[in-house]
Amino acid sequence: MPTHAEQRIIPYSVEQLFDLVADVDKYPEFLPWCTRAIVRSRTDEELIADLAIGFGPFRESYTSRVTLERPHRIIVRHERGPFKRLKNVWTFTPDPQGCCVEFFIDFEFRSSLLSNAVGMVFNEGVRLMVRAFMARAEKIYGPPIFKRKH
Repeated sequence: MPTHAEQRIIPYSVEQLFDLVADVDKYPEFLPWCTRAIVRSRTDEELIADLAIGFGPFRESYTSRVTLERPHRIIVRHERGPFKRLKNVWTFTPDPQGCCVEFFIDFEFRSSLLSNAVGMVFNEGVRLMVRAFMARAEKIYGPPIFKRKH
């Protein structure tokens, strides 16, 4: 089932981008397919969240365990829900132009119908998600603090 890895230099600090990704309960405000996010418990090292996603006729809810390794890594795994497996890793490394963000996701749904539907839109969905996080960074933090070199 779908796996995606991507690396980008984003003109914000490691701490800003870590905080943005770790702010799970705000996901419905900016991620197009996230319809609900409730953080059930949170410590400095971990949070447990219930999320609901929806696209087209599909609506699914699941629980994630999110490991927070401030400020360099966030690891997401499913606890229960429609996935056979879900692993999502965000890595944040300082860069002269801001932050090098590495994003990895590997998942498989239990339902073959859902797997087939997601498979058809997976690449576009990942692009939308990356754009949504970048737009959110600019909305929350203002214009980029690092200037890109030409």
